Amino acid sequence: MRVMREALYWEPLEGGKVRCKLCPLNCIISEGKRGSCRIRKNIGGKLYTLNYGKVSAIGADPVEKKPLFHFWPGSCALSISTVGCNMHCKHCQNWEISQADETFPYLHDMTPEMVVEITKRYGCESIAYTYNEPVIWYEFVLDTAKLAKKEGIYNLLITNGYINEEPFRELAPYIDAMNIDIKAFSDEFYMKIASVPSGEPSRRTAVIAKKDFGIHVELTYLIIPTLNDKEEEIRAFARWVVNELGDDTPVHFSRFFPHYKLLHLPPTPLETMDMAYRVAKEEGLKFVYIGNVPGHPGENTYCPRCGRPLIVRYGFEITEYNITEDGRCKYCGEKIPIVGTYKKKHYPGMWW
Repeated sequence: MRVMREALYWEPLEGGKVRCKLCPLNCIISEGKRGSCRIRKNIGGKLYTLNYGKVSAIGADPVEKKPLFHFWPGSCALSISTVGCNMHCKHCQNWEISQADETFPYLHDMTPEMVVEITKRYGCESIAYTYNEPVIWYEFVLDTAKLAKKEGIYNLLITNGYINEEPFRELAPYIDAMNIDIKAFSDEFYMKIASVPSGEPSRRTAVIAKKDFGIHVELTYLIIPTLNDKEEEIRAFARWVVNELGDDTPVHFSRFFPHYKLLHLPPTPLETMDMAYRVAKEEGLKFVYIGNVPGHPGENTYCPRCGRPLIVRYGFEITEYNITEDGRCKYCGEKIPIVGTYKKKHYPGMWW
């Protein structure tokens, strides 16, 4: 089933060129050429998407792996990915697929109906569009999300948020939760490390998602030594979250390990991770998490009122849950912003 689809969000230009209007790069693409994402191509003066229905990986994951800590804890997310990305991050952990195109040798052809059927077969409550950047899989994500919504399945977008406002507003009504990767809080980082001009579009997406559509939003900030690990930058990021998204927005600080084109950098020191946690709390964030450090107390959810542990985790596993059915701390009664109730899940281990 090798089917090209005409892309959404583009316009014709003189000389057979087209302008892609899906993401803020707004690539102007000549006949026979591709956009920066490698997966949208000008063919005969029309823009086509080359990855519709092409799945590079699929697996049943705990929702905590996304990471989403405040959305149906313990539930199962069917994670699916394709190829391509509109950023070219030098530290990408999934560069084999994010920097690939439709010639990637391990693609499987699937329809939205097949994805929804597999989700139901394995007892997953949600579909997570993840691993590579789902924005450049826009047409397939939109079609699948619409169908999933009708079937009572949640849609989770694990994304860099780098999308133009109009296409995001079309997709947003079908999205239930997002984890948005904020790469740094400086445009210099985005230019040098992610190969895009600015991080502002990603921040704008987060604000629109939460304020205009009521989507559950969590943020991830990967702390990379020497590049985005300064206290003042992390403090500015935390302050922005409090002011623009609210102090109850979950923020995940993730530990960097050498990967892809940043093999020369060391893993993030634990002292830096602890600094970020402290700074974010000082700026007023109520729910701050430390990722990629198994066993760290920062994996747990604490009551912002009494300080008692509400959700104790080890990695992606919940070992203790102290939130009542109506979403309150069982010790002091404080209302906790958790979507859904705890689902103790046995994961089927399906993966390819």
